[in-house]
Amino acid sequence: MFLQRCMSFLQCIFAAVLAWIGVRGQQVHGASQFSSTGKVNPATIKVVNNVISQASATPSSVNYHFTRQCNYKCGFCFHTAKTSFVLPIEEAKRGLQLLKESGLEKINFSGGEPFIHDRGDFLGKLVQYCKHDLQLPSVSIVSNGSMIREKWFQTYGEYLDILAISCDSFDEDTNQTIGRAQGRKSHLDNLFKVRDWCRKYKVAFKINSVINTFNVDEDMRENITELNPVRWKVFQCLLIDGENAGENSLREAERFLISDQQFQDFLERHSSISCLVPESNQKMRDSYLILDEYMRFLDCREGRKDPSKSILDVGVEEAIQFSGFDEKMFLKRGGKYVWSKADMRLEW
Repeated sequence: MFLQRCMSFLQCIFAAVLAWIGVRGQQVHGASQFSSTGKVNPATIKVVNNVISQASATPSSVNYHFTRQCNYKCGFCFHTAKTSFVLPIEEAKRGLQLLKESGLEKINFSGGEPFIHDRGDFLGKLVQYCKHDLQLPSVSIVSNGSMIREKWFQTYGEYLDILAISCDSFDEDTNQTIGRAQGRKSHLDNLFKVRDWCRKYKVAFKINSVINTFNVDEDMRENITELNPVRWKVFQCLLIDGENAGENSLREAERFLISDQQFQDFLERHSSISCLVPESNQKMRDSYLILDEYMRFLDCREGRKDPSKSILDVGVEEAIQFSGFDEKMFLKRGGKYVWSKADMRLEW
Protein backbone atom coordinates (compact mmCIF):
# COMPACT_ATOMS: atom_id res chain seq x y z
CA MET A 1 0.00 0.00 0.00
CA PHE A 2 2.85 2.36 0.88
CA LEU A 3 4.53 1.63 -2.44
CA GLN A 4 1.27 2.31 -4.29
CA ARG A 5 0.91 5.66 -2.54
CA CYS A 6 4.50 6.56 -3.45
CA MET A 7 3.88 5.68 -7.07
CA SER A 8 0.64 7.67 -7.08
CA PHE A 9 2.45 10.65 -5.57
CA LEU A 10 5.23 10.44 -8.16
CA GLN A 11 2.65 10.20 -10.93
CA CYS A 12 0.93 13.31 -9.65
CA ILE A 13 4.20 15.25 -9.57
CA PHE A 14 5.15 14.05 -13.04
CA ALA A 15 1.70 14.87 -14.39
CA ALA A 16 1.82 18.33 -12.86
CA VAL A 17 5.19 19.04 -14.48
CA LEU A 18 3.93 17.78 -17.83
CA ALA A 19 0.79 19.85 -17.51
CA TRP A 20 2.94 22.93 -16.96
CA ILE A 21 5.44 22.43 -19.79
CA GLY A 22 3.09 20.55 -22.16
CA VAL A 23 3.67 17.06 -23.49
CA ARG A 24 4.26 17.86 -27.17
CA GLY A 25 0.71 19.20 -27.27
CA GLN A 26 -0.72 15.96 -25.93
CA GLN A 27 -2.54 17.62 -23.04
CA VAL A 28 -6.24 17.09 -22.89
CA HIS A 29 -7.54 20.31 -24.39
CA GLY A 30 -10.48 21.89 -22.67
CA ALA A 31 -10.11 19.70 -19.56
CA SER A 32 -8.40 20.41 -16.27
CA GLN A 33 -5.36 18.30 -15.44
CA PHE A 34 -6.74 17.91 -11.92
CA SER A 35 -10.24 17.12 -10.66
CA SER A 36 -12.07 19.11 -8.01
CA THR A 37 -10.78 16.69 -5.36
CA GLY A 38 -7.18 17.39 -6.31
CA LYS A 39 -6.66 14.08 -8.07
CA VAL A 40 -4.97 13.91 -11.46
CA ASN A 41 -7.32 13.70 -14.41
CA PRO A 42 -7.34 10.04 -15.70
CA ALA A 43 -6.67 11.22 -19.24
CA THR A 44 -3.54 13.02 -18.02
CA ILE A 45 -2.36 9.87 -16.25
CA LYS A 46 -2.83 7.97 -19.51
CA VAL A 47 -0.58 10.46 -21.29
CA VAL A 48 2.01 10.12 -18.52
CA ASN A 49 1.92 6.32 -18.68
CA ASN A 50 2.36 6.42 -22.45
CA VAL A 51 5.44 8.62 -22.09
CA ILE A 52 6.88 6.35 -19.39
CA SER A 53 6.30 3.28 -21.57
CA GLN A 54 7.99 4.86 -24.57
CA ALA A 55 10.88 6.18 -22.48
CA SER A 56 11.66 2.65 -21.26
CA ALA A 57 11.38 1.05 -24.72
CA THR A 58 14.41 -0.63 -26.28
CA PRO A 59 14.88 0.00 -30.02
CA SER A 60 15.63 -3.66 -30.76
CA SER A 61 14.10 -3.45 -34.25
CA VAL A 62 14.03 -0.22 -36.28
CA ASN A 63 12.78 0.62 -39.77
CA TYR A 64 14.96 3.31 -41.34
CA HIS A 65 13.29 5.03 -44.32
CA PHE A 66 16.39 6.88 -45.47
CA THR A 67 14.85 8.09 -48.74
CA ARG A 68 11.36 9.02 -49.88
CA GLN A 69 12.17 8.84 -53.59
CA CYS A 70 10.69 5.98 -55.62
CA ASN A 71 10.34 4.90 -59.24
CA TYR A 72 6.89 3.37 -58.60
CA LYS A 73 3.63 5.20 -57.84
CA CYS A 74 1.65 2.83 -55.65
CA GLY A 75 -1.68 4.47 -54.95
CA PHE A 76 -1.73 3.58 -51.26
CA CYS A 77 1.90 4.47 -50.46
CA PHE A 78 2.18 5.86 -46.92
CA HIS A 79 5.74 7.22 -47.15
CA THR A 80 5.63 9.42 -50.22
CA ALA A 81 8.24 11.56 -52.03
CA LYS A 82 7.69 14.77 -50.07
CA THR A 83 11.43 15.49 -49.96
CA SER A 84 14.51 14.31 -51.84
CA PHE A 85 16.71 14.57 -48.75
CA VAL A 86 19.16 11.80 -47.88
CA LEU A 87 21.61 12.09 -44.99
CA PRO A 88 25.34 12.07 -45.77
CA ILE A 89 26.49 8.48 -45.25
CA GLU A 90 28.75 9.29 -42.30
CA GLU A 91 25.83 10.94 -40.48
CA ALA A 92 23.63 7.93 -41.22
CA LYS A 93 26.34 5.66 -39.81
CA ARG A 94 26.58 7.84 -36.69
CA GLY A 95 22.85 7.46 -36.12
CA LEU A 96 23.05 3.69 -36.60
CA GLN A 97 25.88 3.56 -34.06
CA LEU A 98 23.70 5.45 -31.57
CA LEU A 99 20.91 2.93 -32.11
CA LYS A 100 23.30 0.01 -31.60
CA GLU A 101 24.46 1.53 -28.30
CA SER A 102 20.79 1.73 -27.24
CA GLY A 103 20.05 -1.94 -27.93
CA LEU A 104 19.47 -2.24 -31.69
CA GLU A 105 19.44 -5.85 -32.95
CA LYS A 106 17.65 -5.57 -36.29
CA ILE A 107 17.73 -2.75 -38.84
CA ASN A 108 15.40 -2.69 -41.82
CA PHE A 109 16.20 -0.30 -44.67
CA SER A 110 13.23 0.99 -46.63
CA GLY A 111 11.98 3.99 -48.58
CA GLY A 112 10.73 5.13 -50.96
CA GLU A 113 12.78 2.70 -52.94
CA PRO A 114 16.08 2.12 -51.12
CA PHE A 115 17.96 1.04 -54.26
CA ILE A 116 17.19 4.32 -56.06
CA HIS A 117 19.87 6.43 -54.34
CA ASP A 118 23.34 6.08 -55.84
CA ARG A 119 22.14 2.94 -57.69
CA GLY A 120 22.06 0.94 -54.48
CA ASP A 121 25.67 1.65 -53.48
CA PHE A 122 24.65 3.95 -50.60
CA LEU A 123 22.34 1.22 -49.31
CA GLY A 124 24.98 -1.46 -49.76
CA LYS A 125 27.52 0.49 -47.73
CA LEU A 126 25.02 0.89 -44.89
CA VAL A 127 24.18 -2.82 -45.01
CA GLN A 128 27.88 -3.70 -44.85
CA TYR A 129 28.47 -1.25 -42.00
CA CYS A 130 25.59 -2.65 -39.93
CA LYS A 131 26.62 -6.28 -40.34
CA HIS A 132 30.43 -6.02 -40.44
CA ASP A 133 31.16 -3.02 -38.19
CA LEU A 134 28.17 -2.95 -35.84
CA GLN A 135 27.78 -6.75 -35.86
CA LEU A 136 23.97 -6.52 -35.85
CA PRO A 137 22.25 -9.92 -35.72
CA SER A 138 19.86 -8.94 -38.53
CA VAL A 139 20.06 -6.56 -41.49
CA SER A 140 17.12 -6.46 -43.89
CA ILE A 141 15.74 -4.45 -46.81
CA VAL A 142 12.26 -3.81 -48.24
CA SER A 143 12.32 -3.03 -51.97
CA ASN A 144 10.06 -3.19 -55.01
CA GLY A 145 12.83 -5.19 -56.69
CA SER A 146 12.92 -3.26 -59.94
CA MET A 147 16.34 -1.64 -59.48
CA ILE A 148 18.25 -4.55 -57.99
CA ARG A 149 21.11 -5.97 -60.05
CA GLU A 150 23.07 -9.19 -59.55
CA LYS A 151 26.26 -7.17 -59.10
CA TRP A 152 24.78 -5.76 -55.89
CA PHE A 153 24.43 -9.26 -54.46
CA GLN A 154 27.98 -10.08 -55.50
CA THR A 155 29.28 -7.07 -53.57
CA TYR A 156 26.96 -6.84 -50.56
CA GLY A 157 24.91 -10.06 -50.40
CA GLU A 158 26.98 -11.66 -47.66
CA TYR A 159 26.07 -8.82 -45.27
CA LEU A 160 22.30 -9.03 -45.83
CA ASP A 161 20.04 -11.37 -43.86
CA ILE A 162 16.61 -10.75 -45.40
CA LEU A 163 15.40 -9.12 -48.61
CA ALA A 164 11.67 -8.40 -48.75
CA ILE A 165 10.13 -7.68 -52.14
CA SER A 166 6.77 -5.92 -52.29
CA CYS A 167 4.26 -7.77 -54.46
CA ASP A 168 0.54 -7.10 -54.17
CA SER A 169 -0.75 -9.16 -57.07
CA PHE A 170 0.22 -11.94 -59.45
CA ASP A 171 -1.78 -10.31 -62.21
CA GLU A 172 0.19 -7.75 -64.23
CA ASP A 173 -2.89 -5.65 -64.99
CA THR A 174 -3.70 -5.41 -61.29
CA ASN A 175 -0.15 -4.28 -60.55
CA GLN A 176 -0.54 -1.59 -63.21
CA THR A 177 -3.82 -0.44 -61.65
CA ILE A 178 -2.28 -0.29 -58.18
CA GLY A 179 0.80 1.56 -59.47
CA ARG A 180 3.19 -1.25 -58.56
CA ALA A 181 4.99 -0.90 -61.89
CA GLN A 182 7.28 1.25 -64.01
CA GLY A 183 5.89 1.65 -67.49
CA ARG A 184 5.01 -1.74 -68.97
CA LYS A 185 7.92 -3.60 -67.37
CA SER A 186 6.93 -6.84 -65.68
CA HIS A 187 6.98 -6.59 -61.91
CA LEU A 188 6.57 -10.35 -61.65
CA ASP A 189 9.61 -11.10 -63.81
CA ASN A 190 11.70 -9.02 -61.40
CA LEU A 191 10.16 -10.81 -58.43
CA PHE A 192 11.19 -14.27 -59.61
CA LYS A 193 14.62 -13.05 -60.74
CA VAL A 194 15.37 -11.54 -57.34
CA ARG A 195 14.12 -14.70 -55.62
CA ASP A 196 16.66 -16.72 -57.63
CA TRP A 197 19.47 -14.30 -56.73
CA CYS A 198 18.56 -14.57 -53.05
CA ARG A 199 18.98 -18.33 -53.26
CA LYS A 200 22.25 -18.05 -55.18
CA TYR A 201 23.80 -15.54 -52.76
CA LYS A 202 22.28 -16.95 -49.57
CA VAL A 203 19.89 -14.17 -48.59
CA ALA A 204 16.56 -15.05 -46.97
CA PHE A 205 13.71 -14.11 -49.33
CA LYS A 206 10.52 -12.48 -48.04
CA ILE A 207 7.38 -11.07 -49.69
CA ASN A 208 5.29 -8.10 -48.50
CA SER A 209 1.74 -7.62 -49.81
CA VAL A 210 -0.71 -4.78 -49.17
CA ILE A 211 -4.28 -6.03 -49.39
CA ASN A 212 -6.62 -3.52 -50.97
CA THR A 213 -9.71 -3.10 -53.14
CA PHE A 214 -8.01 -4.44 -56.25
CA ASN A 215 -6.46 -7.64 -54.91
CA VAL A 216 -8.64 -8.60 -51.95
CA ASP A 217 -10.43 -11.33 -53.94
CA GLU A 218 -7.28 -12.79 -55.46
CA ASP A 219 -6.10 -16.31 -54.63
CA MET A 220 -2.32 -16.18 -54.25
CA ARG A 221 -1.75 -19.59 -52.72
CA GLU A 222 -0.19 -21.25 -55.74
CA ASN A 223 2.19 -18.38 -56.48
CA ILE A 224 3.32 -17.93 -52.88
CA THR A 225 3.91 -21.67 -52.57
CA GLU A 226 6.03 -21.64 -55.73
CA LEU A 227 8.11 -18.66 -54.55
CA ASN A 228 8.52 -20.22 -51.09
CA PRO A 229 9.49 -17.13 -49.06
CA VAL A 230 10.65 -17.43 -45.45
CA ARG A 231 7.89 -14.96 -44.53
CA TRP A 232 4.89 -13.54 -46.35
CA LYS A 233 3.89 -10.33 -44.58
CA VAL A 234 0.30 -9.38 -45.41
CA PHE A 235 -0.76 -5.82 -44.55
CA GLN A 236 -4.18 -4.20 -44.54
CA CYS A 237 -4.22 -0.97 -46.57
CA LEU A 238 -3.68 1.92 -44.14
CA LEU A 239 -4.51 5.64 -44.36
CA ILE A 240 -1.97 8.16 -43.05
CA ASP A 241 -2.97 11.82 -43.08
CA GLY A 242 -0.55 13.96 -45.06
CA GLU A 243 0.83 10.96 -46.96
CA ASN A 244 -2.02 9.11 -48.69
CA ALA A 245 -5.02 11.00 -47.29
CA GLY A 246 -5.95 14.59 -46.51
CA GLU A 247 -5.22 17.98 -48.06
CA ASN A 248 -1.44 17.87 -48.31
CA SER A 249 -1.06 14.25 -49.35
CA LEU A 250 0.58 13.06 -52.57
CA ARG A 251 -1.74 10.04 -52.78
CA GLU A 252 -5.47 9.45 -52.38
CA ALA A 253 -5.72 5.98 -50.93
CA GLU A 254 -9.38 6.01 -49.89
CA ARG A 255 -10.37 4.00 -52.96
CA PHE A 256 -7.95 1.24 -51.92
CA LEU A 257 -9.42 0.74 -48.44
CA ILE A 258 -10.99 -2.56 -47.46
CA SER A 259 -13.00 -3.48 -44.39
CA ASP A 260 -11.69 -5.54 -41.49
CA GLN A 261 -13.99 -8.36 -42.58
CA GLN A 262 -12.63 -8.32 -46.14
CA PHE A 263 -9.11 -8.49 -44.75
CA GLN A 264 -10.08 -11.40 -42.52
CA ASP A 265 -11.66 -13.22 -45.47
CA PHE A 266 -8.41 -12.87 -47.42
CA LEU A 267 -6.45 -14.28 -44.47
CA GLU A 268 -8.81 -17.23 -44.10
CA ARG A 269 -8.51 -18.01 -47.82
CA HIS A 270 -4.73 -18.19 -47.43
CA SER A 271 -4.61 -19.81 -43.99
CA SER A 272 -2.90 -22.90 -45.40
CA ILE A 273 0.23 -20.83 -46.16
CA SER A 274 2.45 -21.48 -43.15
CA CYS A 275 4.75 -18.48 -43.70
CA LEU A 276 1.86 -15.96 -43.74
CA VAL A 277 2.20 -13.18 -41.14
CA PRO A 278 -0.90 -10.92 -41.05
CA GLU A 279 -0.86 -7.31 -39.90
CA SER A 280 -4.07 -5.36 -39.49
CA ASN A 281 -4.23 -1.58 -39.22
CA GLN A 282 -4.53 -1.82 -35.45
CA LYS A 283 -1.23 -3.69 -35.19
CA MET A 284 0.60 -1.41 -37.61
CA ARG A 285 -0.06 1.98 -36.04
CA ASP A 286 2.03 1.71 -32.88
CA SER A 287 4.08 -1.49 -33.07
CA TYR A 288 6.85 -0.21 -35.36
CA LEU A 289 9.79 2.05 -34.64
CA ILE A 290 10.07 4.15 -37.79
CA LEU A 291 12.93 6.54 -38.55
CA ASP A 292 12.48 9.02 -41.38
CA GLU A 293 15.14 10.49 -43.67
CA TYR A 294 16.25 12.91 -40.92
CA MET A 295 16.48 10.07 -38.38
CA ARG A 296 13.38 11.26 -36.52
CA PHE A 297 11.03 8.72 -34.96
CA LEU A 298 7.53 8.92 -36.44
CA ASP A 299 4.49 8.63 -34.16
CA CYS A 300 1.56 7.27 -36.23
CA ARG A 301 -0.97 6.68 -33.45
CA GLU A 302 -3.23 9.58 -34.45
CA GLY A 303 -3.41 8.54 -38.10
CA ARG A 304 -0.63 10.92 -39.15
CA LYS A 305 3.15 11.09 -38.78
CA ASP A 306 4.25 13.25 -35.87
CA PRO A 307 8.07 13.42 -35.86
CA SER A 308 10.34 13.50 -32.85
CA LYS A 309 13.57 15.44 -32.87
CA SER A 310 16.40 13.67 -34.69
CA ILE A 311 18.38 11.11 -32.75
CA LEU A 312 21.44 12.86 -34.21
CA ASP A 313 20.53 15.98 -32.21
CA VAL A 314 19.02 14.68 -28.97
CA GLY A 315 20.02 11.03 -28.81
CA VAL A 316 17.92 7.87 -28.93
CA GLU A 317 16.68 7.92 -25.34
CA GLU A 318 15.02 11.32 -25.67
CA ALA A 319 13.73 10.90 -29.23
CA ILE A 320 12.12 7.52 -28.58
CA GLN A 321 9.83 9.10 -25.97
CA PHE A 322 7.91 10.66 -28.86
CA SER A 323 7.82 7.60 -31.13
CA GLY A 324 4.38 6.33 -30.11
CA PHE A 325 5.97 2.87 -29.88
CA ASP A 326 4.06 0.17 -28.01
CA GLU A 327 6.62 -2.51 -27.16
CA LYS A 328 3.92 -4.89 -25.91
CA MET A 329 2.10 -4.72 -29.25
CA PHE A 330 5.43 -5.19 -31.05
CA LEU A 331 5.97 -8.45 -29.17
CA LYS A 332 2.32 -9.48 -29.49
CA ARG A 333 2.38 -9.19 -33.30
CA GLY A 334 5.50 -11.37 -33.44
CA GLY A 335 7.92 -8.52 -34.04
CA LYS A 336 10.73 -10.65 -32.64
CA TYR A 337 11.40 -13.80 -34.62
CA VAL A 338 14.34 -15.75 -36.06
CA TRP A 339 15.70 -12.84 -38.09
CA SER A 340 19.33 -13.79 -38.65
CA LYS A 341 19.97 -15.98 -41.70
CA ALA A 342 22.67 -17.80 -39.71
CA ASP A 343 19.93 -19.08 -37.37
CA MET A 344 17.36 -19.94 -40.05
CA ARG A 345 19.11 -23.11 -41.18
CA LEU A 346 17.93 -22.62 -44.73
CA GLU A 347 18.81 -25.01 -47.54
CA TRP A 348 20.33 -22.74 -50.16
